[in-house]
Amino acid sequence: MGRLQDKVAVITGGNSGVGAATAVLFAKEGAKVVISARRKAKLDEVAAQIQAAGGEVLAVATDISKPEDADNLIAKAIEAYGKVDILVNNAGVLEEGLKPIDRVSTEDMDRIIDTNTKGTMYCMRAASSKMAEVGSGSIVNVASVAGVVGNGGAAYVASKSAIVGVTRHTALRFAGTGIRCNAVCPGTIVTPMVAAMNPANLDPDMMGQMAKHGDLKIQPCMASDVANIILFLASDESRAITGQAIVSDFGSSL
Repeated sequence: MGRLQDKVAVITGGNSGVGAATAVLFAKEGAKVVISARRKAKLDEVAAQIQAAGGEVLAVATDISKPEDADNLIAKAIEAYGKVDILVNNAGVLEEGLKPIDRVSTEDMDRIIDTNTKGTMYCMRAASSKMAEVGSGSIVNVASVAGVVGNGGAAYVASKSAIVGVTRHTALRFAGTGIRCNAVCPGTIVTPMVAAMNPANLDPDMMGQMAKHGDLKIQPCMASDVANIILFLASDESRAITGQAIVSDFGSSL
């Protein structure tokens, strides 16, 4: 307890899954938590859970694919708590059918990259400029094992590979300044977003290729598994770590 005492943490996609688990965990560890997502009703449910446990939380409806929304999110956090110590970029979307490069639609590319890649970068840009003013901060991006080994739909893989790249860029940009940036790259996670996928829509060729390069018998991650890694990277315990992309999939992609 108290690993994030008096820290202010902004968490995108805080309405469910990894984002909600991270917000609850951070609050238990003493952080003031600012959670965001497009759906305010779901955000309020998570906020109520945190408050009931004695935590401090602010819910801000945000569409991170809009740069003005990302700017507003960071501004609201500073208005409420005076600073941003931690940014967790967790918000993201999946494509419907894991379409490979020869079948991916332009609409999927635009929707997924606008949110997963550009939205993450908008939040990083807004938060890092504020962190630079005080010379400290930790940014943790939730990428995916798909962005490391390519096992997913083309648009999703591209969006998450870009997050790994911009994580390393940001770490290099701020190396030695007190600002760190790392990424977590989960494998399959048991979350509502993944559970809602319709198996009938999955591209059979892509699924067949992915099955050759992963051990499907190994257990998937739970949201709490990923939240624990994010907590470590956000905390001062990992102060010597920056520019790293940590795969968390129980070894299924080895």
